[in-house]
Amino acid sequence: MLESSTRTDPRGSKNREPAITRQHATNPNPIDADEPWMRGLHADMGYLLYRLGLRSGQLFNSFLQESGLRLRHYAVLRFLATSEGALQRELSSRLGYDPSAIVGLVDDLQKLGFAERRPSPDDRRSRIVVLTAAGRTFLRDTDEAGLRVTNELVGPLDPAERETLHTLLLRIAEDGLTRP
Repeated sequence: MLESSTRTDPRGSKNREPAITRQHATNPNPIDADEPWMRGLHADMGYLLYRLGLRSGQLFNSFLQESGLRLRHYAVLRFLATSEGALQRELSSRLGYDPSAIVGLVDDLQKLGFAERRPSPDDRRSRIVVLTAAGRTFLRDTDEAGLRVTNELVGPLDPAERETLHTLLLRIAEDGLTRP
């Protein structure tokens, strides 16, 4: 939220309010965009993408908190919703998660009944991870909340700018995130 105002403290002296404040409970410290070091960071696109990624993760994790899931679980479910199932190593490579992390994420999803491991039709020694009906229902039930989170992130943009941003992010993701 953008704010720029002056307040008076109990001793009567005036203090400048931060230009940008964060409302997220996990980090109540304000960000002062007027500080020279912040202007330098805000000129760095990589840093801005990093910060946006953090904010996105915080918002998604907050909305998923009630279900006991985190953004990483949600990403696995979303990936599985687009496929007939996937080997754990495929989930690892496609989502960019460490293989050992995938095991734990799938274990969690399996305990909740959102995913299950089945024998692979191509290799009896391998297991594929499949989205269950309960997993599909969970995703459907969280669609609206996920859209609200996204809208909060891109709130300052008009619809045409949102579409442009989405197109550009897809181009970056297709090129930059698929390289080893």
